[in-house]
Amino acid sequence: MNYNLAQINIARMLAPMDSPVMIDFVNNLDRINQLAEKSEGFIWRLIEDNSESSIQVFHDEYIVVNMSVWQSIKALFDFTYRSEHKNIFNRRKEWFSNMKEMHMACWYVPNGKYPTPREAKERLEYLNKYGESPYAFTLKSNFTPKQANIYKLETWKQK
Repeated sequence: MNYNLAQINIARMLAPMDSPVMIDFVNNLDRINQLAEKSEGFIWRLIEDNSESSIQVFHDEYIVVNMSVWQSIKALFDFTYRSEHKNIFNRRKEWFSNMKEMHMACWYVPNGKYPTPREAKERLEYLNKYGESPYAFTLKSNFTPKQANIYKLETWKQK
């Protein structure tokens, strides 16, 4: 079975989305989303119109959620840090508060599977509680899909 990389990234806005503070962020959203969709290795992204609202999952109207699926860690890394997205990313303090907990998590999903916000929240909570593992990790890690499958099996055997 082949796997892709899923990711969740959350941020807490400094003000409501329709406020003057957020205007430049909002004005760049479509452009950056289109850039992601055209990037090498991009597969899918959560669109807010999905049946399960990401904001409802986090129970905080100031939390914005970005979820996507990529072919590899490299593809996500290149989009995040080596494309025009980097310029917007570097301005994040203009729009978002500094979060004390981890706000980004990655994990592997089988080809053709797209994570739900609830599943993504569980991965992020796991990362905050237990640290990095093949179950939930950051871009700094180099876990492989094979390691993730072995980890699932070992975890299941321990229960």
